[in-house]
Amino acid sequence: MKQAFWEQWYPQMVKWRRYLHMNPELSFQEKETSAFIATRLQELGLEVKTNVGGYGVIGILKGDKPGKTVVLRSDMDALPIEDGKSCEYKSQNQGVMHACGHDGHTSILLGAAAYYSTYPEEVQGEIRFMFQPAEEVCPGGAVAMIKDGALDGADVVYGLHLWTPLPVGMVASAPGPLMAAADEFFIDITGRGGHGGMPHVTADALVAGAALVMQLQTIVSRSVDPLQPAVVTVGTMQAGNAQNVIASSCRITGTVRTFDEPTRTLIRERIEHMTRTISDTYGTKSTVRYLVGYPPVVNDEAETERFFRTAPKVVAADQVKVSPKLMPAEDFAYYLKEIPGCFMFVGAGNPDKAAIYPHHHPMFDFDEEAMRYGAKLLIEMVASCQNEE
Repeated sequence: MKQAFWEQWYPQMVKWRRYLHMNPELSFQEKETSAFIATRLQELGLEVKTNVGGYGVIGILKGDKPGKTVVLRSDMDALPIEDGKSCEYKSQNQGVMHACGHDGHTSILLGAAAYYSTYPEEVQGEIRFMFQPAEEVCPGGAVAMIKDGALDGADVVYGLHLWTPLPVGMVASAPGPLMAAADEFFIDITGRGGHGGMPHVTADALVAGAALVMQLQTIVSRSVDPLQPAVVTVGTMQAGNAQNVIASSCRITGTVRTFDEPTRTLIRERIEHMTRTISDTYGTKSTVRYLVGYPPVVNDEAETERFFRTAPKVVAADQVKVSPKLMPAEDFAYYLKEIPGCFMFVGAGNPDKAAIYPHHHPMFDFDEEAMRYGAKLLIEMVASCQNEE
């Protein structure tokens, strides 16, 4: 890979990333981000499609030689978090921050587009540089982009995530299930409130809720196959407003994480059944609103093998790792349900540069050198695929 290219373009990638970090936009609101990306792609001489599935942007580069159509995907939305850092590129939008690295993903993909626009003779077939809105909020942007034809005629899709739990200079992936499906539940219990000293004439929604919370903890331990990873987490419980008043209502909310559909279905059924029976036991009424979120990210076996063959061209061979299964979710999963592909993690942590905070943290940052590795990884994956390695 041409070193002169990186000497010229890596500093530009850093500038792009810092501009985006200073000007973040929330999911489904990425109007200016979309326009920025479209302008950069046009400057690179690519065919550009805008308003794909909302604010999505696709840059298209076709080679003179026949070959496969490869889709490279980046997300570009930010989070409703106040930037807690003190740096020259701190967010200028109050209460909005790139706290997950999507600004870096966008700059990585622009860097890959710059590379192939500089060396179009290396393209065999077609490359689509796909910038997706709204990864952070269900229903996400992937489904809408697919409906708008983003994958039509495509052979394979690749995506990556900068990952601060891994040190810069390391990359990881795994075949099969990689990231979990993520669902949410909202349970409302309605009782009959009353005097704290006269519980016998009430139906205590708080007690019913407390019993339900404890029972929900048995779903994974007693209903799910121990060989299947799963999480049921109750995140909030809200009931009552005085120490001597029996609560007439209780709201419980939580999240479910799974890797396979039978387990996903089982847990939903158990939550709904437990809510009904416990509510009946305590003389209350209940409703369950269950939001089915993103499916699990399931990497194609052959394309993941390609990653393990290709990654040593980008980082040291001993820095290419098999990723454990991760419980965070990603709507890249929808692309993998349509065509083969691989989702990859690029190490971005570095204590020397304060890149130590977890994703979605107000102090989140990453080592920008990781963007160089990310762009090179995408380029090498395309080259491998289009040259039929």
